[in-house]
Amino acid sequence: MYLCIMKINDFYKVRNVVGENLILIQGKNNGDMTRVVAFNDSALLMWDSLIGKDFTLDDAVNVLLDNYNVEEPVARADAEKWVETLRENGLLISE
Repeated sequence: MYLCIMKINDFYKVRNVVGENLILIQGKNNGDMTRVVAFNDSALLMWDSLIGKDFTLDDAVNVLLDNYNVEEPVARADAEKWVETLRENGLLISE
């Protein structure tokens, strides 16, 4: 699905707010609303492991496989959802 090289836009920072790992994305125009992206522990691990690097979907999958006792199809499905969330929210600078 994602064979291309991606990179996280390091303009955005994950903040811990009352125990939740959040990224706040400010709206650009008067009609745009501020969006909030919340990360669970595995999403935060992928973010921390891959920020500042060029990566592929396989790299994100490997972060999960190296840190959790999960099968490859489960790790791949989770990594695909994570990449899609980043893409949908403009958190990737290259795809």
